[in-house]
Amino acid sequence: MAKALQQFQQELPMSLRLVCLTSALALTAGLAQAEKSFNRIASFPVIKNMAEGDDQTRESSPEIIDVTADGMTLVYTDSPLGVLGMIDITDAASPIPKGNIALPGEPTSVAVIGTIAYVGVNTSESYTQPSGQFMAFDTTTGKELASCDLGGQPDSVAKAKDGSFLSIAIENERDEDLNDGVIPQMPAGNLVMVNTTEGGLDCSSMKMVDLTGLADIAGSDPEPEYVSINGLGETVVTLQENNHLVVVSKEGEILNHFSAGSVDLDGIDATDERGALIFTESQQGRLREPDAVTWIDDEHFAIANEGDYNGGSRGWSIFNKDGTLVYDSGVDFEHAIIQIGHYPDKRSDAKGVEPESVTFAEFDGTPYVFVGAERASVVGVYDVTDPANPVLTQLLPSGTGPEGYVTIPERGLLVSANEKDLIEDGGARAHVMLFERQDGAPVYPHLTSAGADELIGWGAISGMVADEDGMIWAVNDSFYGFQPSIFKIDPSQTPARITDVIRIHRANGDAAQKLDLEGITLDGKGGFYVASEGRTERAIPHAIYHVSADGLIKTNKGEITIPAKLQAVEKRFGFEGITKVGNTLWMPVQREWKDDPKNLVKLVSYNLETKEWGAVHYPKTEPATGWVGLSEIVAHGDYVYIVERDNQHDDRAVTKKIYRVALSEMTPAPLGGELPVVTKEEVRDLLPDLKSTGGYVLDKVEGLAIMADGTAWVATDNDGVDDSSGETMFWSFKVE
Repeated sequence: MAKALQQFQQELPMSLRLVCLTSALALTAGLAQAEKSFNRIASFPVIKNMAEGDDQTRESSPEIIDVTADGMTLVYTDSPLGVLGMIDITDAASPIPKGNIALPGEPTSVAVIGTIAYVGVNTSESYTQPSGQFMAFDTTTGKELASCDLGGQPDSVAKAKDGSFLSIAIENERDEDLNDGVIPQMPAGNLVMVNTTEGGLDCSSMKMVDLTGLADIAGSDPEPEYVSINGLGETVVTLQENNHLVVVSKEGEILNHFSAGSVDLDGIDATDERGALIFTESQQGRLREPDAVTWIDDEHFAIANEGDYNGGSRGWSIFNKDGTLVYDSGVDFEHAIIQIGHYPDKRSDAKGVEPESVTFAEFDGTPYVFVGAERASVVGVYDVTDPANPVLTQLLPSGTGPEGYVTIPERGLLVSANEKDLIEDGGARAHVMLFERQDGAPVYPHLTSAGADELIGWGAISGMVADEDGMIWAVNDSFYGFQPSIFKIDPSQTPARITDVIRIHRANGDAAQKLDLEGITLDGKGGFYVASEGRTERAIPHAIYHVSADGLIKTNKGEITIPAKLQAVEKRFGFEGITKVGNTLWMPVQREWKDDPKNLVKLVSYNLETKEWGAVHYPKTEPATGWVGLSEIVAHGDYVYIVERDNQHDDRAVTKKIYRVALSEMTPAPLGGELPVVTKEEVRDLLPDLKSTGGYVLDKVEGLAIMADGTAWVATDNDGVDDSSGETMFWSFKVE
């Protein structure tokens, strides 16, 4: 493993190694740098477990995950396919598919003891007639070993530390379309406990634990969500919709139960669909409504306060089993996620970052709780040496829609199962990701706003430019259409820091709306020119805006719209970048417009003195799949540098490159006639960079800035964390 890791690190581009391996994450004030850190080493797309000839366009989704006792085989539930999937991680940096085990229904959870996988299978005909099986499979042969009738619909499964029994939450989930999903809705759920045998399960030992009459909220209808078992054999159960917690002895007796309580939240964004990150709102008395739970020791357990229909406190908590609240993260967890650009704005009115998972393990004597934020696609790593004062040491890019985690401390591994399969939208497929605890500082994040004078939310970086002071200025795109912004980035720090933000506004003080900013360049007088990609159907014009240093769109000639000859041939994929050469602004059009030959796109010019428009043709790459377009332009030295990318993710990606064109060829011809075709020269293939952090290839390389000394900085656009992992890569290398 050490040799494989060393080779992996040596194969990183030198500049990216410097950015990643010298990073010192400071998420909040006072956060100490750890001597060791978790870094991602591999990503496994679970469609690889489909058999040869299978239809790989089907949805596949790894949800709950565990590992065999030897730490070499991962086992996960895949509900859409109705299978258990298995992955060989003998070489953790190079996972190998081990195939799927077909099941007679929908798998909901799995726990592995030795090489036997115990899985809850939902076979329900309806919400009012729930049913399920608890099954045992030999993971070495795929053979079914045992099956017990659960009498209801299973959800979470947990194993005793000695492997002697398992607990299963029988949720009997509600119909969300009935009575707006409000409970009670019968039949009620319960807890099932069953002993193991050498060959599988002792169905005759099954105990049904009645959980009715405990909660103040719909006590007649407990819906157990998640279970965990401590070293004493005690099971803690979350009743999410009931906002209640129950502790049960290994004999099946209720030892204690209590409300999960509520939290007052201040400094949050609680308004959906406004396309702006504004963290000045509050939610008082927000019910925790916990989802996952994990024991930290025999006295304390942690809960992820995901929420359901009445709550969700956007954080996580630690309770003593006597009912005492020991710790609550309040808004701190969410604020840390905001700073690294992973805040899911479209979930603002609901549950924000939506913590769903909590997992505990001790690595080299340090106890950790791993908190997975489903909507932010992040896992927080907390040192819980003192359960009353957890310390956030890292935030890891978990993958899209993390659902379940497993730890393998003896191998220094953390594994996430990410359920979101974006096949319908042409996005990234569902992945399992592996992280290893290594010497040195964290690789992620590459960019953060931690340390700024205010809480700065950011995302969807879509264009960049460098200034003479070594700073980078970046814009966000139309995802934040009601808050167009310019971010000041200090790349000399590691990770790079967003130190300030300028809100683009009009003379009346209102935020400038109807903008889709895709490029930025300096005006040479302290201000900026920004390019907006038009969307005619949304009344967003193809335009250039002259912006002052404080963000004001200049009222006198500050808005430059495209001329009639361009307007007549435009399509929605418009300007994707802007740069200034002398008195001329140059803007690349992403893809062909109506009058362009195939694979020839315009580089459009606008002379600031003569007000004349012109263009040249640029020969873009023929797409292997999907489309290829231009996404950035930067003038440096005797060239303009242009980013070309396809719209493909993961192992489907082919074209993510930087080319350059000599300025001597950038002589624009008048619009409406034949345009000269420039010659391009490849500068850098970005695919090795995009693969270097162990994740899947991100599709949107959108930002490029080049310093005076030839240091080029590249950024990816995270789509505002909407059907996206939220990950932003920001790295550098030298150009000639």
